[in-house]
Amino acid sequence: MNELNAYCLLLQLENMRRKLRVGILFGGRSAEHEISLQSARNIVESIDKKKYELVLIGIDKDGRWYLTDTAQLLFSSGAQLPSVQTMGGAKKRVGLIPGKNTGELLRVSQSRAGRALDAIFPVLHGPFGEDGTVQGLLKLANVPFIGAGVLGSALGMDKDVMKRLLRDAGIPTAKFLVFRRPQIVDMRFADIVREIGLPFFIKPANLGSSVGISKVKNRNQFRRAVRDAFQYDSKVLLEEHIQGREIECSVLGNDHPIASLPGEILPRHEFYSYEAKYLDEKGAVLKIPAKLPPQLIREIQELSIRAFQVLCCEGMARVDFFLRDDREVLVNEINTIPGFTKISMYPKLWEASGLSYSQLIDRLVELALERFQRDARLKTSL
Repeated sequence: MNELNAYCLLLQLENMRRKLRVGILFGGRSAEHEISLQSARNIVESIDKKKYELVLIGIDKDGRWYLTDTAQLLFSSGAQLPSVQTMGGAKKRVGLIPGKNTGELLRVSQSRAGRALDAIFPVLHGPFGEDGTVQGLLKLANVPFIGAGVLGSALGMDKDVMKRLLRDAGIPTAKFLVFRRPQIVDMRFADIVREIGLPFFIKPANLGSSVGISKVKNRNQFRRAVRDAFQYDSKVLLEEHIQGREIECSVLGNDHPIASLPGEILPRHEFYSYEAKYLDEKGAVLKIPAKLPPQLIREIQELSIRAFQVLCCEGMARVDFFLRDDREVLVNEINTIPGFTKISMYPKLWEASGLSYSQLIDRLVELALERFQRDARLKTSL
């Protein structure tokens, strides 16, 4: 047995004797800050406290990291979605220490914030959290983390690059166009309609939770939608409207991913908007599992795994589809840190597939540790 395998065995034995210390990283600088808190709250409520010692790390909208306590997170809700800034109680600023020692948190006062972390669960949606930036920091800090790595996270966030890779891999997607800010003068309504039809959607290329998305039906709406989307990103995606059913499928795994049963979203708003997802409890009906013939279920599951692998994802992802005329399956996008709220599809689909919420968290932690141990075997120098 070599030194690394002996170390991994000792680590596994040690983990069996004590609770794993898992950091829950939430909040962040993106427009999806408040949704991140909702997801983190549900994870904290559902995680097996007998197995895990939790360390809650909130990131405010200015990017500062704070240690918080469970009570602050669980009881910070109100009429408005909470943010790290509005959470009460004393908050202690911390940062990660890059280097050989795994997962050490350092208080700004220079004192270490307790025992090192065994893993981190980034529950960060959108830029500065889901796009590979935090994943790169965690990799530098030498700490196992849940979800896709740097490349998979970046590809999953950028809808332009994502769709080009899917298209080049032969995975069916909707027609789309991409414009950068300097190209605004080239965005001619008539030309766009000729390319992708009417109505169409305009969305920031790097954002999620339907933030900044507009459905365009006429020229006046087009101008407003362009202005809105460019508030959130310097690159926007224009995509044909697909008349069909909205299907989602959850993927779990590293080298050998598996797919859940698919589910269906029936929005009660004009489309599955931010309000429908998070603010209106009756904003959408979720059909779990979706009523689909067996061959379509298999096709959706196979396409989910293919998309997951083409985009270099690991750990978890939710793949979103359109089903046109009940026979043509089109991949819409992938989400590498899908929502974990009580009404989120990702955990609900796994529950329908036989994996409970707490078991899902266990498996995600296991996958993070497995990948960390796998990558530790790689040579980093000659």
